[in-house]
Amino acid sequence: MTTFALVGAGPGLGLATARRFGSAGHSIALLSRSAEHLENLTAELDRDGIRARGFTTDVLDPASLTTALRTAGETLGPIEILQYSPVPRADFMKPVLDTHADDLDAPLGFSVKGPVTCVNAVLPGMRALGRGTLLFVNGGSAVRPHPERAGTSISFAAESAYARMLHDALADENIHAAQLIIPGAIRPDAEHSSPEALAERLYAIHTERTGFRHFAEPLPE
Repeated sequence: MTTFALVGAGPGLGLATARRFGSAGHSIALLSRSAEHLENLTAELDRDGIRARGFTTDVLDPASLTTALRTAGETLGPIEILQYSPVPRADFMKPVLDTHADDLDAPLGFSVKGPVTCVNAVLPGMRALGRGTLLFVNGGSAVRPHPERAGTSISFAAESAYARMLHDALADENIHAAQLIIPGAIRPDAEHSSPEALAERLYAIHTERTGFRHFAEPLPE
C-alpha cells in the first residue's frame, strides 16, 4: 500500500482529497501546524475506514517538514502522491507598492522553499517505486498577478516555475508533476470549486497524467 501525503491538511479541500485518495486504497499522511486539526481529520477518516495519521510540522521549517515526510513514509508506506496546498497567511498579501524585500521572505519560504523541501524528501521513494505524482494547488494569482496581493503573486509564480520544471525533468521517470489553479473561493455549493469537486479533479490529474497546468474554472475576465 502506498501513501498520499497532504501538506496543508484542513477541514475543507484537505479532508475531501484525503477521503478521495483514501477511498482508492492509499494510506493518508496529513501534515499541518495544528495538532487539533490533525486529530479531528484523522478521526473523520477513521470513521470512513481510511487509514490516516497526522504529522505536526511547519512548512517554513525545512528540517521539521523533511522529518515529517520521512516519518510518514516509514510509518504508512512509501509516498506515491504528494499534494502541496497549504493556505497562505493573510500578511503575505500586501499591496505591491507597500511590499519591501523582507516582506517576501515568508511567502517565498512558504511557496518555494517548502515545495522544494517536500520534493527532495519524497523523490527518492518515488524513484524506488518507479512512479509518483506531485500535485501543486495555487490560486489565480499564480498566473495572473494581483497588485493587492504581491506576496502570493510573486511566490506562487515562482512555485509555478519550479513545478513546471519538475514536470519536464521527471516525465521520463514516470513521475508526474502538475498544477491545479483555483481562481476563486472554494465553496461547498460551487459546481467546479467545491471541496469534493476539486478532490475529484486532483484524483483525475493523478490518474490521467496529462499536461501540467489545469484550471478548476476559467479565470474571470
